[in-house]
Amino acid sequence: MTENTNDPRDAHREEGFPAQEQDQPGHTAETHPDPDHGESSYVGHGRLEGRRALITGGDSGIGRAAAIAFAREGADVAIVHMPEEQADADDTVRLIREAGRQGVSLAGDVRDEGFATSIVSETRRQLGGLDVLVLNAGYQHDIEGFDALETDKMRRVFATNLEGMVYTARAAYPELPEGASIIVTASVQAYNPSPGLVDYAMTKAAQVAFVKALAQEAGSRGIRVNAVAPGPIWTPLIPATGWDEERLASFGQDTPLGRAGQPAELAGAYVYLASEESSYTSGTVLAVTGGKPL
Repeated sequence: MTENTNDPRDAHREEGFPAQEQDQPGHTAETHPDPDHGESSYVGHGRLEGRRALITGGDSGIGRAAAIAFAREGADVAIVHMPEEQADADDTVRLIREAGRQGVSLAGDVRDEGFATSIVSETRRQLGGLDVLVLNAGYQHDIEGFDALETDKMRRVFATNLEGMVYTARAAYPELPEGASIIVTASVQAYNPSPGLVDYAMTKAAQVAFVKALAQEAGSRGIRVNAVAPGPIWTPLIPATGWDEERLASFGQDTPLGRAGQPAELAGAYVYLASEESSYTSGTVLAVTGGKPL
């Protein structure tokens, strides 16, 4: 029997995370320990050669991991981020360019319909086209109880996770070529919602419905629509959620693999769904949850 030297239980940090707090949106430099986006580990094999990708929320976390992987697989990549996340965006663009691909940084708020629409035409202008659209921008916040749910924060969750996603997808859809791929970052929260994230979980369930509905229409044009459903992943969004020391210390410990995931561990899922290897995959939700069932 061949010895297994890649036990997934200890592939990354096994313990929880130290107490820390950030304002939304979170920043990589203020996140401890550093998230692993695959900077040192991801090796490409030309699976996305010649593709042009747009990733919302691409400056850090899961979006950065996807951007690095896409570039190393041969794609040019435009990333969308909030203006206050420019430092993270600059680092991501640098990594894209170090892979020998074109990298574009687009600063703004996807809650703004005009901006969320314009990023599509701007990506096409700068990259020469668009064939992979990753709708990844997201916002979440913790609440102590349903009666403490603040209207303004709830509206920000809905506007970021749903309205922004629809604005960009709607702008891109008419001119997407056959063979194009739309990928949404959903969540295990769509299926196993936490009370403290009730509004966020609602948006993630709606995203799953969006994927399944649009996949039925887009299939006749040769366009595939899928989602990735992450479990507990260590990104700047987590310390910016508002969780206390106990919640951070136990983050991800309730998964069958016994730990939180790292952004790098999702990169392969996005590459698969963007590549021709998934040519018969549409309308699906790919779980990357450390074993938590959907």
